[in-house]
Amino acid sequence: MTGLDEFLQELVADADAVCLFSPGKSHYEALADGDVVVIGPNNDLDADAFVELPLEFEDLRDRIRFGVEGAVDQGHVDEDADLVCLAKVFGEDADTVARVRADEFDKSGVYDLFANSRAEPSVVRDVLEVAVELGKKGQKGKPVGALFVVGDAGKVMNKSRPLSYNPFEKSHVHVGDPIVNVMLKEFSRLDGAFVISDSGKIVSAYRYLEPSAEGVDIPKGLGARHMAAGAITRDTNAIAIVLSESDGLVRAFKAGELILELDPEAY
Repeated sequence: MTGLDEFLQELVADADAVCLFSPGKSHYEALADGDVVVIGPNNDLDADAFVELPLEFEDLRDRIRFGVEGAVDQGHVDEDADLVCLAKVFGEDADTVARVRADEFDKSGVYDLFANSRAEPSVVRDVLEVAVELGKKGQKGKPVGALFVVGDAGKVMNKSRPLSYNPFEKSHVHVGDPIVNVMLKEFSRLDGAFVISDSGKIVSAYRYLEPSAEGVDIPKGLGARHMAAGAITRDTNAIAIVLSESDGLVRAFKAGELILELDPEAY
C-alpha cells in the first residue's frame, strides 16, 4: 500500500483548507488543527467556518461547486485557495476525496441566489430549471423570453397589474410539478411576468410590473424585461429570473442588481 499512501499524501499535501461535506464529529475533530470549512444543511458541529447547503446535490461536482462558492463568498477561503474536499457519495461516511482550486469554478452567483433569497431554495431551483430548459428548447424550436418574479408575492401583486386573465387565479398549483412546468413554458410565449410565492405557488401570469426603472443600472444591451426585473426586485424582497429572447442567457436579479448570468447550454 506504500504507493497508494504516497499518492494520497500528494493529493492532500500543501492544501490551504479542507472542505468537509460529510460533517461527522470524528472527522471534524481529527482535522481541527487545520483550516476546516464545514459544508452541509445544518451546523450540528458548531463549526466556526460553516456554509449552509440548502439543497440536495446528488452530483458531486455541483455540490462542491456550490459549497466552494459559498465558502469564498463568506470569506472562509481565498479565491485562489487550494482545497481538499471530503464528501460521502456511496455510504454514510466520507468516502471520496477531491482536490480543487477555489477559482476553478467561475463565480456564478448561484450560491447567493439560493442561500440568500426570501423564497425557499427548492422553489428558486425549480424556477431556475424551468428558465434553463426554456432557454435550451425554446417554444416549438424558436427562442423565447420569460420573466419569473419569485417571493414576496403580495407586494409584487400590489406593484403590478394584469395584462390579461390570470389562468392561475383559482388554482393551487406549485412550480416543480412536471405538468405545471409544461403550463409555465406554454404561457411564457405571451407578454407579462409570472408571480410565484415564497413556497412555490403560482400566483399569477401576465403581470405588468409597474415600479419605475429610474436609477436601475443594468448592462447595456438588455431590454425592458431585464429593466423591469431590476426595478421590481429593488422595490420588493422578491428575486427575478429572466430568460432573454435575444441572447438566450438566463439572468437573475436581487435588490435591483444583476447577481447571476448563465448560459443554459452550459448549465
